[in-house]
Formats: sequence, C-alpha cells, structure tokens
Amino acid sequence: MPTREIYLTLLIVISFLLAIPTTFATYSKSICKTDGFECFRVKRGQSWGSLFPDEHDRGVVMRLNRMNTQIYPGIVLAVPENLSHADIMDVAPFPRNVQPPGEKVILVDPNVGAWGAYDPTGSLVRWGPASAGADWCRDLSRPCHTHAGSFRIFSLGSSDCFSTKFPLPDGGAPMPYCMYFNNGQALHGEPNGLPGYNASHGCVRLYVNDAEWLRYDFAEAPNSNNNYRGTRVIVKMY
Repeated sequence: MPTREIYLTLLIVISFLLAIPTTFATYSKSICKTDGFECFRVKRGQSWGSLFPDEHDRGVVMRLNRMNTQIYPGIVLAVPENLSHADIMDVAPFPRNVQPPGEKVILVDPNVGAWGAYDPTGSLVRWGPASAGADWCRDLSRPCHTHAGSFRIFSLGSSDCFSTKFPLPDGGAPMPYCMYFNNGQALHGEPNGLPGYNASHGCVRLYVNDAEWLRYDFAEAPNSNNNYRGTRVIVKMY
C-alpha cells in the first residue's frame, strides 16, 4: 500500500477511535467510587425496569448516569447507596447557589453531561442530563462540538420542532421544544438520544420533559419585557 494511503488509513482509524466516548466513562466511574455511591455492572437480560422497578429510583439513577437509552451488559452504572431516599437535587453536578447573575441563566457543561437552570438570585432551580456535540461525526467527517461561550436564546419552538439538516441529506429529525441559542445549535428534547456521553451534531440534547419545562417555564425569547435579550445560555469548554 502506498505511503499516502497508509497515512490516510491511520487518520481514519484515529478518527474512529476519537469517536468512542471516554469522558463519560471516566466521569461515571469516578462517581461510583466516591462515598455514598456504588458501582453496578449490568448483566445480560437486565434493563432499567427490571433493575429499578420503582419509578423514583429509576429516575434518579438514569439522571445520575446521564442516560435515557437502553442499557447493555457490561456497562457500569453509578447508584446512590441511599437510593430510596435520594433526591435528584442531592446528586446535582452543579453548586446549589452561585453569585447572583441578575438574570436567568442556563448552564451547559459537556464535561459532566448536564445542564442547570439558575434564577436571577443564583439559586439552582433545576438540572438534568445533557448530550452535547460529539468529538467526531462520521457523517460530516469532522468534530461537531457545541460551541463554548455565552449566548442568548433567540427562537423557541414547540413539540413539533424538527431539524432541517439532520439526518443528512434532507433533515426531519424531531427536536421537541427546541430553543435556538447559536445559529443552528439549540437545546431540545430527545426521547432516546442521551447515551451517557456527548453524541449530537452540535445541539444540546435533553430529556423531553426537561426541554418542555425549560421551554415553557424558564426560557424566554427576545421580547419587550427583557429588552429583547433572550435567556442567557452559557456553554462550558470541553
């Protein structure tokens, strides 16, 4: 094989390896090895429902592990030792209170796979799992990280919101309760698209009920009441 072809083959292999999620695995294992949590390795035939038949317990573990996809044998889950008494806010990856920002802020941290909503006084109102842009998108042959920085929501959609671009070439992917904040990048619900790592084309995937809450109970589009400055969205670098 010519040298150039070998080089290109190596680039393809390296790109494929970069697409394999590692950040969340490290993050998940670091949680389950700390006080108050345990590591649970899923066995063949087990599912969310069979492992955690109680809806409260299942909800806490799924959010803690940043997932709403099916689980598979061998995956390690972080489980609170006091699961039956655990509150979702007890396992938030963000501080309960920060310096008052003076306005509502939605914080997205791809490093911990989560978003948090802070009120103007700096109190964490709600948080949830998030799946930001992937390290590598094979259909685009490039990284597709969600852009880091401070943005503002400029458009809000309904449950019927959908992508005009993905999947290629004609789009059509559902994006319920979309909240656009940076060109084509938006916060939106994803019923089965949070696998525990960053996997999107650049948007920030959320649980559908979280997206609905943000859309109707927290986020604002530009209007006369906010001096035409939509809700601030801060995306951390990763």
